Amino acid sequence: MERRDSSKNFRESLKKLLPGILDWYIIKQFLGTFVFSLVLILGIAVIFDFSEKIDDFIQKQAPLKAIIFDYYLNFIPYFATLFAPMFVFISVIFFTSRMAVNTEIIAMLNSGMSFRRLLLPYFMSAAFIALAAFMLQNYVLPHSNIARLDFEEKYYRSSDFRKMNVSSVHRQVYPNVYIYMEQYNKISQSGRNFSMEKFDDNGRLESKMTANMIRWDSTTNKWGAWWYYIRETDSIGERLSSGRRIDTVLNVGPEDFTRSPEFVYTMTRRELIDYIDVLESQGSDEIKLYLNEKHRRYASPFAFFILTLIGVSLSSRKIKGGIGMQIGLGLVLTFSYILFMQFASQFSLKGDLEPALAMWIPNIIYTFIAMGVYYSAPK
Repeated sequence: MERRDSSKNFRESLKKLLPGILDWYIIKQFLGTFVFSLVLILGIAVIFDFSEKIDDFIQKQAPLKAIIFDYYLNFIPYFATLFAPMFVFISVIFFTSRMAVNTEIIAMLNSGMSFRRLLLPYFMSAAFIALAAFMLQNYVLPHSNIARLDFEEKYYRSSDFRKMNVSSVHRQVYPNVYIYMEQYNKISQSGRNFSMEKFDDNGRLESKMTANMIRWDSTTNKWGAWWYYIRETDSIGERLSSGRRIDTVLNVGPEDFTRSPEFVYTMTRRELIDYIDVLESQGSDEIKLYLNEKHRRYASPFAFFILTLIGVSLSSRKIKGGIGMQIGLGLVLTFSYILFMQFASQFSLKGDLEPALAMWIPNIIYTFIAMGVYYSAPK
């Protein structure tokens, strides 16, 4: 008898968790408002972006087909994914406030539905959007960003961006091994006034090679140093050598000297992980940028759940000022979250903050804010 009662209670509990009419109503309102706000704001963003860049498009004779298909068709998903948490928050605030004004929230709670149970359709909708954003960031956007960035470089960036010479190239190519070039030319794939220094674990200089020029040999896939001079130091003493040409064993290619920071956005999840392994083997300081992006892609989907919880908790009651007040508060919180993420990223790149911690700190802090707002919401 007890087993039958427990089985019955389990079925009843499970039935309560299954989406009902009210759940589908909230999901429909959530996703419908999200799509509407997304289309509206994207339309405004495209108009402003086009008005800003139209002079460059005309001056550089960008084809209409390229503007539409190479740029804006790829700009829209990039912009949408970047600000998707804001769109979610605004959507939740807007339609939940409207439901609260119409006393629909009170009616649901008075019917026996708990506030915690009310959150289920919201989190189901947020999970759908978070999964879509994660897939876009890791598998779709990297390919579309290649076309978008190529278009920008060709038809929008200034000539300085596309200049053929890169000055003062500093790079770590192995642990404790650093190279420097006074100037690198993209066309000839050669560098002027090259030097490479190797240090021991205590920071003492072990060897230094200088050369008038370093050039990439595409037949051997190696860098050749011309008119070189090498000085090696150890416990025995100092050894000097020089010559006309010598092959180096640098584990970098010509493209590594010309990559912009935006290159990270053109990498799929697998490519990003593999490239981080390469940078790790080199001991490169550039690894922070790519670690930031890796952890950002994992952390950002959780923002949808956090901001959804804050949005529902804030807008499920009537307050003075109405929907406008709640939307304004929502925008402030959303923009503060985005700014917090940017500040944390910069602290990681230019300071000692670990990339993983930097990308997760905003989620951790706003989770506490969400829990505080949740416990103050009407039950």
